[in-house]
Amino acid sequence: MHETRLLIGGEKRRASNGKTFERIDPATRALAKRAAAATVEDADAAVAAAAHAFPAWAALTPTERRKRLLAAAERMDARTADFIAIGAAETGAMANWYGFNVMLAANMLREAAAMTTQIDGAVIPSDVPGSLAMAVRQPAGVVLGLAPWNAPVILAVRAIALPLACGNTVVLKGSEICPATHGLIIAAMQEAGLPRGTVNFVTNAPADAARVVEAMIAHPKVRRVNFTGSTRVGRIIAETCARYLKPSVLELGGKAPLVVLDDADIEAAAHAATFGAFANSGQICMSTERIIVDESIADAFVARLGERARALPLGDPRKGPVVLGSVVDMSTVERCNALIDDALAKGATLVCGGKAETTLMPATLLDHVTPGMRVYHDESFGPVKGIVRVRGEDAAIACANDNAYGLSSAVFSRDTARAWGVAQRIESGICHINGPTVHDEAQMPFGGVKESGFGRFGGKAGIAEFTELRWITMQTAPRHYPF
Repeated sequence: MHETRLLIGGEKRRASNGKTFERIDPATRALAKRAAAATVEDADAAVAAAAHAFPAWAALTPTERRKRLLAAAERMDARTADFIAIGAAETGAMANWYGFNVMLAANMLREAAAMTTQIDGAVIPSDVPGSLAMAVRQPAGVVLGLAPWNAPVILAVRAIALPLACGNTVVLKGSEICPATHGLIIAAMQEAGLPRGTVNFVTNAPADAARVVEAMIAHPKVRRVNFTGSTRVGRIIAETCARYLKPSVLELGGKAPLVVLDDADIEAAAHAATFGAFANSGQICMSTERIIVDESIADAFVARLGERARALPLGDPRKGPVVLGSVVDMSTVERCNALIDDALAKGATLVCGGKAETTLMPATLLDHVTPGMRVYHDESFGPVKGIVRVRGEDAAIACANDNAYGLSSAVFSRDTARAWGVAQRIESGICHINGPTVHDEAQMPFGGVKESGFGRFGGKAGIAEFTELRWITMQTAPRHYPF
């Protein structure tokens, strides 16, 4: 089987010790991919290559950087079929999910290309006569990106695109679960004509992750770290960055609430909840995790939502069109089965779905969920979702905020002014009024609060994360000194 290799300084390499690791297809249990298992020495070499390439890339004009990013977007689009085939084998997800991933990732590259001329500063009035005082944004240096498996094309490209637009060079550490998918992104970037060392790629065996990642964060040439993944691992990344005084951007776990107020359009809310809860089998950071519905309309809403969820086709996406494909591994099945058992034992009712024995998990809804149940607080990161019935707007907001996370959220009401007021009171980085919790656009400031992380990806907000803001003055007239 073809081995996914490292890319260091423009050269494809095997790991320095020759070792590899394997990714198993979650649906068939066949070997999906073999990839290079980088050593600490390989990781250091990748950062050194990025540092060597940095001065030349940072010195390129905005137009030159834009040309290469636009070319990369075209190469991404051209490889859509490859992403679908390899992605299904590595993670079990559906073709339309990978098609969407490639489309949005290509748009992220195009948006980043547009940002090359938007990295601006300001002239600041000074009290010193003749002093021209400026705030100037400059590239930070080498950016380390750590990308996950669940939206692998979107999130890996997000870790690369805007940092490159800002004039930085990048090391991408691919996920152990989808090394070939992340490797395809790097191939597209290379085909676009990026200079050698501008983007470097490292994959590692799961057992080596801690050593490899710390080595790269500790490297003196790494100036920014961005990570998307679980809150548990995000804490480790944040602690490591703090130890080495490296600024970081973290987009972590979520428990997105979808609030259905008593005057909501039930059909629209049920449609959005179905999409938000079960797209990619609920394995999205923005997935609708808690459906909070006013008790006055709960029976009608739950009946409609249940009809939609029961109708979602389930199966291996390579054998025909489905909405729910395989989840990523049996640990997801075990976690979700435990959440179901716990909720039912404590008084919840099963609307549809139920426990699974394989990675093909049905859409599952649990009604009458209460705070004493694990599914109320814990992120399922699978197709198991709880419905909480509340009385009134204040109770709905309290329930939405009764969680450690704060990434995405949604509120449904026919009264948009009322919904706006609710949105302002929900503790999340993102809130959609009369829309699903799952939504992303390349130009938007994407990120969370509380245990969902800090910092923002996307557009002008992302520029602030991946540049240094410097104060530079120029004395244009003789200056008076007190001595």
